[in-house]
Amino acid sequence: MQVWRTPFFRLWAVHGIIRRGTERRRPAVDESSLIRQAQKGDVRAFNVLVRAHQTTVYNVAYRVLGDGDTAADVAQETFVHAYKALADFKGGSFRAWLVRIATNACYDQLRYDKRRPATSLEDMSPEPDSGDPGPPLPDPGEGPEDYVLRQELGHAVARGLETLPAEQRITLVLSDIQGFSYEEIANATGVELGTVKSRLSRARARMR
Repeated sequence: MQVWRTPFFRLWAVHGIIRRGTERRRPAVDESSLIRQAQKGDVRAFNVLVRAHQTTVYNVAYRVLGDGDTAADVAQETFVHAYKALADFKGGSFRAWLVRIATNACYDQLRYDKRRPATSLEDMSPEPDSGDPGPPLPDPGEGPEDYVLRQELGHAVARGLETLPAEQRITLVLSDIQGFSYEEIANATGVELGTVKSRLSRARARMR
């Protein structure tokens, strides 16, 4: 059974970030109702949940793994896993539940990468027609200097993230890039609040 239309999902996954002012406004939807419908087998309801959360899931995977294609694969794997495991969701933050699945997939990918020759994040520049999006397009209201500065900052963040242990990298991405609360990070990573704060403190210190 196809959970979502792959071309639509891949379009968002490849670009990662929707430029400001381009997203369509959707009416408010009761997420709890959608989850209940999806748990009963309503694929359309699950598609709505995918559209609501796929950018967050992809961005977390991209920041942790540093590769667009791999992040897209992890995001797709996350939603396939989530669809199959919907009966196990008993309430709370659905976003944190999804991100926990995604972070587990990221851990698996990082362990796999350790068994392969190391590749620097800086060496992951996209080849022509490779499907990797490279840096986001400039915002229409952004000047050339601001765009260059944003790109330099992005490369600096990527280099810094590469130096962090996986658990610190994921915690920093969730907190300082995705804006998760400590409680959400604890739920998403399966650790205590004190551990979240400790990992975040160490990660920030190493990034300075």
